[in-house]
Amino acid sequence: MLRCIKCGRAYPGFRLVCECGGPLDAVSKFEKPFGDLLRKEYLDIRRYFGFLPIREEHAPRLIPPVTPIVEREVNGARALFKLEYLMPSGSFKDRGTYVTVAKLKEEGVWDVVLDSSGNAAISLAMFAKSEGLKAHLFIPKSTGEGKKRLLEMLGAEVHEVEGSRMETHEAALEFGGGTYISHWLNPYFLEGTKTVAYEAFEQIGDVDYVISPVGSGSLFLGLWKGFSELRKMGEIEKLPVFIAVQAKGFESLCTRSRGRSRLAEGIAISEPPRREQMLKVLRETNGACVSVGDGEIGNALHELWDMGFLVEPTSAVVLAALKKLTASGEIEEKSRVLLPLTGSGLKTGLGH
Repeated sequence: MLRCIKCGRAYPGFRLVCECGGPLDAVSKFEKPFGDLLRKEYLDIRRYFGFLPIREEHAPRLIPPVTPIVEREVNGARALFKLEYLMPSGSFKDRGTYVTVAKLKEEGVWDVVLDSSGNAAISLAMFAKSEGLKAHLFIPKSTGEGKKRLLEMLGAEVHEVEGSRMETHEAALEFGGGTYISHWLNPYFLEGTKTVAYEAFEQIGDVDYVISPVGSGSLFLGLWKGFSELRKMGEIEKLPVFIAVQAKGFESLCTRSRGRSRLAEGIAISEPPRREQMLKVLRETNGACVSVGDGEIGNALHELWDMGFLVEPTSAVVLAALKKLTASGEIEEKSRVLLPLTGSGLKTGLGH
């Protein structure tokens, strides 16, 4: 069941927003302890079928794996990097796409529309090819050539928009060729991304901080939802402190900067529809928003490559933020900090 976070109205099936215009969240009630609900025969996302609002018979054939966590020391903090860029399509978006496609199959929806800066489009293109969906994918013309090349290789139907990420969003909304399934609003997408928190808990237990890139907030809110459910089930005593990292010029939770990031294209979203929900998470967890520019992102990107993490620039914002917060003393030495590395840097070379 879906429930509006604004007015409380409930809905069955697939839907993006309430009649009042408010965002929807999937409501789950777990009658058994966390360990009892695990499908322990699986070492992939199917392990969490007991926590997902989908039927197993509709699950896609492509299966997101459990991603590893690698620990490094950063300015005295224990940085726990979760390697989401090792997902099949090269980004964490596969988690949300997996649950979304399962729900669409259950509802009998086969023609869909999505807007994306690249990674969500690639993920949907891959799942659509496997499952036989017809997907219209709207991307900004400025999207990296590597990502465009990969979409072409997947046989996707791509609509390039001359304009910003927000203008691409508007173009997709106006298109009438299928059911619009924006990951910005889609409550089932968050059900997929919450599994990052479940996996991290099983791998490393409690963490003190979660640092996540924030554009639309699909990972940030999924992580919050996953840890919140773990707390409700009695697995953790308190939520980690949540840190939202945004690119300069595109801040929605931080004060807007004058300059604009060119590197962090994956979070170049200045007006996310779930903004109020994200602000509530920051208040609930005594969290903070950190803004980073291209100089900081570039330096962090090269540090991550030196560590052996071949990620794209958007992924590097979490390390840039951690370095700022440890340097200022806002994150103390020995703190356990979860940092998802969201997208593969290998896509950037495909255009050459």
